[in-house]
Amino acid sequence: MSALRARCPDCRTLTAVAIGDEYQCHSCGREFGAGLVRVPRAWGTGGESMAASATMALPWPEAAVIEEPTLEAQIDAFADVMPARPLVLGGCCCSHVGAVRALARRHGRVGVLWLDAHGDLNTPASSPSGNAWGMPLRMLLDAGDVAAADVILLGARNLDPPEEEFIEAEGIRQELGDLPEALYVALDCDVFEPGELDVFMPEPAGLRLAEAEQILAGLPKPVGAGLTGLLWSERNEAVLPRLAHALGL
Repeated sequence: MSALRARCPDCRTLTAVAIGDEYQCHSCGREFGAGLVRVPRAWGTGGESMAASATMALPWPEAAVIEEPTLEAQIDAFADVMPARPLVLGGCCCSHVGAVRALARRHGRVGVLWLDAHGDLNTPASSPSGNAWGMPLRMLLDAGDVAAADVILLGARNLDPPEEEFIEAEGIRQELGDLPEALYVALDCDVFEPGELDVFMPEPAGLRLAEAEQILAGLPKPVGAGLTGLLWSERNEAVLPRLAHALGL
């Protein structure tokens, strides 16, 4: 299915059509600020429940489902199917890599606000677990898809020593500041205080939902965003739209 046409979440017809960066349903008239891209994969051991969360119902037109046999193929697939402004629903945080890479090529330069309890800055050599979902931000930096000066890592509180060393060496910021006009927001929902959402890997001392909404609402409208690190639940289906709407999507 072309990213220019999507299934409307309201009337369920394939009549949501891309108009610029947004969508309008030609059947029921609804307008939407993004196209939904589902990525039902988790690249690590035991991540099946996280992958299943990508099937949750969210009120945006479904523009694409990316389910490739390898992570490399998943990343490459974004270039062909991604809408002008994607709202990515993973899976694990590797879902963000293809979206950011495609947006960086499209816009020339993209900044990343990475909200996560973890750094996602490991390499295969430094990772204690070997799970690729602990490496996606490092993948983007090492590939040159995004510059360290254009990254803000917010909410990280469980970092491995090599990640701490990398953050210091590269000068990655851990508080809000200036970013390029083209911004992607990567929201791993374990950034929240346990109990705020149902997540795969909860960590104590996280953000409250109201606090996160205030942060997101204060950002410029992003060129894309992603929601990852979740479990499937009706509560998540009810709460996640608040976060995307705070971004203006």
